[in-house]
Amino acid sequence: MNLPPLSLYIHIPWCVRKCPYCDFNSHAHNGALPVTAYVDALLADLDRDLREHAAALHGRALHSVFFGGGTPSLFPPEAIARILDGVARRIGVLHAAEITLEANPGAVEHGQFAGYLRAGVNRLSLGVQSFDDDKLRRLGRIHSADEAERAIAQAQEAGIQNINLDLMYALPKQTCEGALTDIERAIALRPAHISHYQLTLEPNTLFAAQPPPLPDEDSAWDMQEACQQQLAAAGYVHYEVSAYARTAGLRSAHNLNYWMFGDYLGIGAGAHGKLSDTANTRIVRTAKVRSPRSYLQRAARGWALGSVHEIADRDRPFEFMMNALRLHAGVPMALFAQRTGLDPTVLTERLRIACERGWIQADPACLITTELGRRWLNDVIGLFLPEAE
Repeated sequence: MNLPPLSLYIHIPWCVRKCPYCDFNSHAHNGALPVTAYVDALLADLDRDLREHAAALHGRALHSVFFGGGTPSLFPPEAIARILDGVARRIGVLHAAEITLEANPGAVEHGQFAGYLRAGVNRLSLGVQSFDDDKLRRLGRIHSADEAERAIAQAQEAGIQNINLDLMYALPKQTCEGALTDIERAIALRPAHISHYQLTLEPNTLFAAQPPPLPDEDSAWDMQEACQQQLAAAGYVHYEVSAYARTAGLRSAHNLNYWMFGDYLGIGAGAHGKLSDTANTRIVRTAKVRSPRSYLQRAARGWALGSVHEIADRDRPFEFMMNALRLHAGVPMALFAQRTGLDPTVLTERLRIACERGWIQADPACLITTELGRRWLNDVIGLFLPEAE
């Protein structure tokens, strides 16, 4: 088992208002945010991780940093700068590291983008979701389509050129024409990257309890295919199930590390981590306590860990395939052994079944789904669950 690249995920759990479809660990805030206390907690949390996993982290540097949420853009540039400075003092950060900040168009003030750039952020991910004001209202978003376009223009004027736009399709009462219009307006803004997700009803969300009128599965598939064709015609490369980049160099380095079973530290309320320990051939997943209040209290005492578990050998094929098979170009078969520490022969029988069903290409050197396999990806991945044996 070889050590993969290392990333850092930083979770900011607050937002202006909880969206009815959101199942992330996010909390609507009332009053002033505890910015200083939370930054202190994040750095204390990182200190604890670095001590606890000193052997597995020795000599390693960060390839990417990602601020997710919630809405990280609720924190001012000064706070983001303090976090990044604190990270750099504690662990190496590669000079070319991708540093992403999630932002919502309705929760960022004019002029802040230049401040984030000075702080070290070099990639922005804007949660636009739609350019249709009716659909934004149905999704519970706090911005308008015009505000989204202005935010993108302001970020570009500030000098941030690596911008991702999050868009969703199969929205309440959306037509295929409406989904294509969203794509047209996104393309016209020339973002470096577009993430295009189908709206799904997740458990423990308001939409799950009170489902809105969504397009049926066939209509959603038609939207996806039409939007894919439009993005391809505009020169965007479809490299992962929901990800499109203008060039190969503009793919999301942080997400690629997830999809290729890389390692990452996670700090912040509810943040998850995964670390490989080659000396002990172990792979460990961690999660921090979810409640922001509990996190602040426990991180200050140096122990914000909520759970930790080792990924057993029998679970590693599924954990690897769950992400790697999302990549349209696939991954080398050799990567499976490097990242899991297992002999590829453990996959032989299940790969035979997948190939017979036309889901995976019969290429012994590469794990890659076919077009049919991408359509039925959940079924393909399910073949590698331990109970599927």
